[in-house]
Amino acid sequence: MWRGLMVLGVLLGAAGAAHADVRYFCSADDRDVRFTLESAFEDGGGHKLIHFRGALMLKDASRSQSFNKRIFESKDLTNRWSRDGDLRLEVFDTESDDTGSETLDLAVLAGEHGKPSQNFGGTYALRIESGASFFVVEGKVSCGTK
Repeated sequence: MWRGLMVLGVLLGAAGAAHADVRYFCSADDRDVRFTLESAFEDGGGHKLIHFRGALMLKDASRSQSFNKRIFESKDLTNRWSRDGDLRLEVFDTESDDTGSETLDLAVLAGEHGKPSQNFGGTYALRIESGASFFVVEGKVSCGTK
């Protein structure tokens, strides 16, 4: 009897873990930029976005009038991918009245395919375009799951 209850408890615990939501966080802080991103996806088919938020600060505010400090919301996450150890996020911001003619594109590529981990690293690429001028920077990013 006791053994049967233990087996049932383990099976129920494993079934619950298989349907848990997946939350990711990524951050970078280097000489050019500081940002944090946090997202949550359903673990089931399609990995539906539950929420996304983030914040970005340029270390040299003269690089952009609109994006030297910015808060991101779910509407700004234009592309995403999370599968088998890979995490890809792209934030594109241009729809606000306060951006003028500037656009921001922030891409994060992290993890290693086939090797899921609770903490992992990767790279980011940030591009701010204003008319004919560009500010482009790349660097390292640290990510993890909650």
